[in-house]
Amino acid sequence: MRMNIKATEEMSSAERIAFYDCEENKKYYQYGTKGGWKKYENNPVFGGKYGTCFDVSVLREEDKDGKVIFRMWFSWRPKKGIGYTQSYDGINWSEPELVLPPLQGSDWEGDEVNRPTVIFHKGQYMMWYSGQMKPYLEDGRSVIGLAVSDDGILWRRKTKPVMVPDQSWEKQAVMCPHVLYDEDEKQYKMWYAAGCNHEPDAIGYAFSYDGISWKKYNQNPVLCPNPDKLWEQHKVVAPCVVKEDGWFYLFYVGHLHEERAQVGLARSRDGITGWERHPDNPLVAPAEGAWDSVAVYKPYVMKVNGQWIMWYNGAAYEEPIWVFEQIGLARLEADFLF
Repeated sequence: MRMNIKATEEMSSAERIAFYDCEENKKYYQYGTKGGWKKYENNPVFGGKYGTCFDVSVLREEDKDGKVIFRMWFSWRPKKGIGYTQSYDGINWSEPELVLPPLQGSDWEGDEVNRPTVIFHKGQYMMWYSGQMKPYLEDGRSVIGLAVSDDGILWRRKTKPVMVPDQSWEKQAVMCPHVLYDEDEKQYKMWYAAGCNHEPDAIGYAFSYDGISWKKYNQNPVLCPNPDKLWEQHKVVAPCVVKEDGWFYLFYVGHLHEERAQVGLARSRDGITGWERHPDNPLVAPAEGAWDSVAVYKPYVMKVNGQWIMWYNGAAYEEPIWVFEQIGLARLEADFLF
């Protein structure tokens, strides 16, 4: 038998489940966590009644009283836009609000906006996000937009996308940006996924001096699927990068097939070349019979009080919407990542 990699779009949900979870595929499925990572026992921490919530960006700040607060921007599928919520412990979150809806009438962000990355720099919040037409369909298109804000709630959009697919490997979609401002080099640095419009194929890199005009690395993509590692043989997507102690640590999602995904880690000295994958990959995988039984997607990782916290979205089958995604949390109680 041969592994089933990608179902056709016209298949029903039942047909797709049978296609992906055939015996040949299931014998390669991995479960649980490795490398010291542990999932929070009361996952998921956000989602549920709010519908499918996925692909988050989190900042750790102080509120007006000096208390530490986590601020989360997330992709909110029922609203087709980007939502906002906040928490004092990273686990219990406030009632969300829609802060960036799709822009009616737009030819590049009119159907859905999602997959935000937010930083606070030079006194303002900056959000790069995916603007989509026909999201999740292969004849659709995805580009990357930018919005700025004084408070992280009210956003002002740039009228044109700041990045579009214009390299052959990008096909018709650039999406899932992750941006950090590198104080050492005085640059904005972006890692992004590109390729197919439903699930992109590989990870590229670009840099900018203003966050608007980006120069793509001339040998993109910088991280591609590894055919020798089944868990990431199909695609690598959804980057989250942390700069720590002279390394760029890249958390990413590897796909066994189109719908089976788990989180891995690689590191590089320059964030572009020479990526070394973690020997225990994948670090966070689905759990049998659980809320994240089908896939683990889009990590967002930060260091808090000497340990690492990861928010991620997990998926489980749910008729008739195919899969239902919610946000979970995992921890690594160690100072180092490798």
